[in-house]
Amino acid sequence: MMANTRFSIVTCSYQQGRFLESTIRSVLDQAYPELEYLVLDGGSTDQSVKILRQYDDAIAYWHSAADAGQTDALAKGLARARGDLMGWLCSDDLLLPGALNAVATFFDQNPDVDSVYGDALWIDEEGDFIRPKKEIAFNRFIFHYDHNYIPQPSMFWRRRLYERVGGLNRKFNLAMDNDLWDRFSAVSRIAHLPQYLSCMRYYPEQKTRSQRPLGAREDAEIRSRSMLARYQAMQPVFRGLARVQRRLSRLAIGAYYARVPANLIESLDRYRISGEQP
Repeated sequence: MMANTRFSIVTCSYQQGRFLESTIRSVLDQAYPELEYLVLDGGSTDQSVKILRQYDDAIAYWHSAADAGQTDALAKGLARARGDLMGWLCSDDLLLPGALNAVATFFDQNPDVDSVYGDALWIDEEGDFIRPKKEIAFNRFIFHYDHNYIPQPSMFWRRRLYERVGGLNRKFNLAMDNDLWDRFSAVSRIAHLPQYLSCMRYYPEQKTRSQRPLGAREDAEIRSRSMLARYQAMQPVFRGLARVQRRLSRLAIGAYYARVPANLIESLDRYRISGEQP
């Protein structure tokens, strides 16, 4: 059954014209009846604005203007959004077919749950399938002491939870998602929907790969909120335990030999991009 709750998706972008149209199409192809799609571009000088104009009638709101970075753009977009369900999709990622309907239906059937994440597929620069990212249920100890394993484009939440925790914190440049999920988990249960909902692109120029020292510092700040952070001498032990626990948990759910439905891999063909730079 198609859920009719309004869904707001925000995409932030800067100089990502190469990927942007595929991202937009993956959202619009959801054919979700109550979709509000917002795209905030940071003043790109590539083909991004031309692409956005082509989809002007289908996108609820878009602009191209200088901002204070990715987190600032996302915060502005989410503040403008009016949906009861929310999520964001970076301009190099994709939603898989039926993702929004699956999430909306999950929320309809679980009124006590305010946030949920699904699984994801890793794709390469051109959009070809690399491997699945099949994940375990949320565990705050593992989340703090191993790493933020939630696939960001597969995470969705109710507006009431986002407003309850105060939204995105603009001080975080890379770990804004890690910070938000941590604050979600401090006040409510984060659920896991074992279904592939999105694709995450893996390529050398990725922000998270090129700025890892900053990401590590931000992650450490978030980890310091753990009740176990006071035991400084035990921190290496906690990290080791979390790493082992996550790997055993993934082994138990078959994550290391998971198979992806052929129709999902085939669906990637429509979003494949040229390997040539614009």
